[in-house]
Amino acid sequence: MAIRLILRGILLFVLITVVSCKQFDSNSQVDEGKIVNNIYTSDEIGWAMKIPDGWDVIEKSQSNKRNEVGKDALEETLDGEIDFSQLRNLISFEKDVFNNFHATSEPFKLEYQGEWEDNNKFLKGVIYTTYQNRGIPTDSSATTIETIDGLDFHTYSFTIYSKDGDTIMHQILYSCYVNGLDFGVNMNFNTKAHGDALLKAFRSSKFKKK
Repeated sequence: MAIRLILRGILLFVLITVVSCKQFDSNSQVDEGKIVNNIYTSDEIGWAMKIPDGWDVIEKSQSNKRNEVGKDALEETLDGEIDFSQLRNLISFEKDVFNNFHATSEPFKLEYQGEWEDNNKFLKGVIYTTYQNRGIPTDSSATTIETIDGLDFHTYSFTIYSKDGDTIMHQILYSCYVNGLDFGVNMNFNTKAHGDALLKAFRSSKFKKK
């Protein structure tokens, strides 16, 4: 059985770069959906979420750059190429470079029962191995199921440490198979307050089942 790696916009913390801010149209920064009154909606997924006050939409070109950096790191781990030509940036926003939220979708046609679950498990292992290969001390949690407005998400997290054992950052990933799409959310944060803000915003999401 061939495993297909779904990138899901994974951002590897150590490789994120800071760029200068500039003015742009928020709606031009999403591949699907729209932003109205600080609320993002995706018709394909049937998802609506309010962007927390004080958090800024990330320019799409910067999201693409970060995706490429994460893709390169994962390809190094896998010693092979990853095709993410169908990956869509849904909504990305941040407080600063270490505290951010990214949601993506990608078509996923099932070839056998349980394939999406196999891929999700495989991706978790690849991310952990990538951190380890780069000498970044990391812990990972068990995968659990969390239900948000009737939709079941697989979720797991990573904690990244300094060489001295101090906690540098937390990363939480949510994923769901919905309407033939692999829907993924990636949160990075380095303070409890920022993590709570991201989790509260996402857990307040509304979903319309088709």
